Amino acid sequence: MSSKHQQSKSHKLIIFIFFLFIFLCVMRQRLSASNLQSQWHDDPQPPLEKIPPSLADALVHYATANRTPQQTLQEISLTKTVLQNRSPCNFLVFGLGFDSLLWKSLNHNGRTVFLEEDGDWIERVKGMGLSLEIYHVEYDTQVEEAVELLEDGKRDEECKKVTDPRFSNCILAHKKLPKVVYDTEWDLIMVDAPKSWSKELPGRMTVIYTVGLMAKNRSPGAKTDIFVHDADRWVDNKFSRAFLCEGYMKGQVGMLRHFTILSHRTSSNLPFCP
Repeated sequence: MSSKHQQSKSHKLIIFIFFLFIFLCVMRQRLSASNLQSQWHDDPQPPLEKIPPSLADALVHYATANRTPQQTLQEISLTKTVLQNRSPCNFLVFGLGFDSLLWKSLNHNGRTVFLEEDGDWIERVKGMGLSLEIYHVEYDTQVEEAVELLEDGKRDEECKKVTDPRFSNCILAHKKLPKVVYDTEWDLIMVDAPKSWSKELPGRMTVIYTVGLMAKNRSPGAKTDIFVHDADRWVDNKFSRAFLCEGYMKGQVGMLRHFTILSHRTSSNLPFCP
């Protein structure tokens, strides 16, 4: 057996045990709640609930799939920790991958939406019967434009105004995302798409700017956690630091960078970046 194959099996086993641990924790919490309710009201203990469908799907999927999530266990654990504090919540994910069912399961009882540019891949995933909420998106940029877009975005005062991206005059504002993206207040956002590893691909320039703008334009007092994967790449590194703002960066694990952005509608005196 090759070393690569052994690592793949080990990774699958870790993911399966990870989900099994989550399931046991959920059931333990429900048992405790049921016992307390019985003690307080002197009623018979109610029957235990069934395993959540999303978690059941995830256990089966990762136990039988030949592919594992693209992120490392350490990177996944960072997002999991934030989700534990914020779920159930609204979670927007740019990218549809082998970790999609993982995100939906970790956000049990919340809303998890996936945006993907590859229509054929969307149909393949839908054919797996995983019950994911997926929307097709298109991008009209290329990585080779990134340097110019970065300079324009930093120089243009319109790019420093906090507003709905659909009404922004900044060249980086993405105006063609599905309506649900603009109309929903997202508590967590994961930027792991579109493709960005070569100059002819769309890159994440407009996505990174737009999610930051949406976070700043949320209801007063709201807080948004944004994760950018592949933060070691030039585009993801430069654009996240410039438009999600280094002052909002909480840290980085592996190639996953974490930002926490407060609503700018709370105070009109807040600069675009602290």
